[in-house]
Amino acid sequence: MNRICAIYSSKFFARASRGVMAALVGAHLLFVSGCVSSYVGGLASETLSSAILNQNDPIVVRSGLPAYLLIVDGIIVQNPASPGMLSAGAELFALYGSRFVTDEEHAAVMTLKARGYGQRAVCLVHEPACEWEGMGYQQFLTALEEFEGRQIEHLYSYAVSWLSHLEATSSDWNAVGELPWVQATMERVLALDETYDNGGIHVYLGILHALRPPAMGGQPEVAKAHFERSIALSNGSDLSAKVEYARRYARMMFDRELHDRLLTEVLNSPVEVPGRTLFNVLAKQEAVELLESSQGYF
Repeated sequence: MNRICAIYSSKFFARASRGVMAALVGAHLLFVSGCVSSYVGGLASETLSSAILNQNDPIVVRSGLPAYLLIVDGIIVQNPASPGMLSAGAELFALYGSRFVTDEEHAAVMTLKARGYGQRAVCLVHEPACEWEGMGYQQFLTALEEFEGRQIEHLYSYAVSWLSHLEATSSDWNAVGELPWVQATMERVLALDETYDNGGIHVYLGILHALRPPAMGGQPEVAKAHFERSIALSNGSDLSAKVEYARRYARMMFDRELHDRLLTEVLNSPVEVPGRTLFNVLAKQEAVELLESSQGYF
């Protein structure tokens, strides 16, 4: 679902309806009553995610998320060893900081918290990950190979929350310098399960490989393969994959036919898809803007 140097698409959560607020309050009351941490970290985080992802009104999300985040913070304070809640917190703060905050300094604060939660979650499920921060690149690659697939959701949340922070601090060259580490983490997620999040990992890798044009060492054909694989894995239901394909690859290659075809498909597709409605709505909004500028661009 707002990208590093206008690069990255956010792939996170959002919905603040009466139903989800009731679920949150219910989860919090259960915790206060002495409910076991596994319930809070499991069922509650799943409730947060599914409720948010199925919201079809971004305005509701923008206005409702701040209060929502306070509740998440409170649950995490009371339950600091729950990887599920920490990953949910990472995703929620990354969403808010990358898609709904316009002030750069505020976005940096929100996404730094997201990154911190993501790092804590992956550290809890894989102890060697506690030493990943600041590790040399080659050592990091070796360390990633030890991460096992049964905890892939936490590695994924860690990687994308990290990206959200790099986006928010993209004016800092130190942030740009961390891109190879993030890409390596994404590649590990891909190696463990390319179908995770219905192939969403391919969208991120497609964007990463399209950062630079061919003349500057970019790999547009690798990017193209990732975008097409993501579309295939989601059966075309992830509209953001087509938007990024058009924005990152078709525009780079000056392929207007592909560009306009992809965006027209997005506009003609339904947005109500379980687990990705919010981002399909946002993708349609972006598709309209890209099509309106198509003639001037090409």
